[in-house]
Amino acid sequence: MNIYKGRLKRWNEDKGFGFIESNSDKKDTFIHISALKRMGRRPVEGDIIEYEIHIGNDGKKRAVNAKIEGATEIKPRLKQTNTKHYKKSNNLLSKLMPIILFIIIVVIYFNNFKTQQLPTSLVDPITENSSNLNNYSNRATYSCNGKTHCSEMSSCEEATFYQNNCSGTRMDGDGDGIPCERQLCGW
Repeated sequence: MNIYKGRLKRWNEDKGFGFIESNSDKKDTFIHISALKRMGRRPVEGDIIEYEIHIGNDGKKRAVNAKIEGATEIKPRLKQTNTKHYKKSNNLLSKLMPIILFIIIVVIYFNNFKTQQLPTSLVDPITENSSNLNNYSNRATYSCNGKTHCSEMSSCEEATFYQNNCSGTRMDGDGDGIPCERQLCGW
């Protein structure tokens, strides 16, 4: 991709976006704070920005992979793991996974079976709506087990659970709080 350079003409700190003025383009380029995620400080008007251009599905261009000239770049820290321990635990996990999945499926099945078999006279009025019970049992099956991308999710509900409850997810590219908009949660 081409690297462009321009001056930050306007910046809205409260909303986290602004516009870059470039000598090579007559129209200003939109930039969101997420394009500057490796920078050691927030941008200010007048900063010189180096960036790449991405054209969205809507045909609008925006700056991506941007850097503030002269600002410190933060390098992500990589975790050092003991590879022997990792291989052993990964091997154990792969052996236990079918058993764990089987148990989860059995619990869900019997949970749904129980709620469908209760006579209406014995149903608690608070939990009378069986769809609420089914939704609760589905939520209870999600746990933070390393999934981080939309391609690993099977539903919008699962993606929302992971985004709200698990660290390290990468499912909200535009930062609007809705995960996997193109794949699962699009309206």
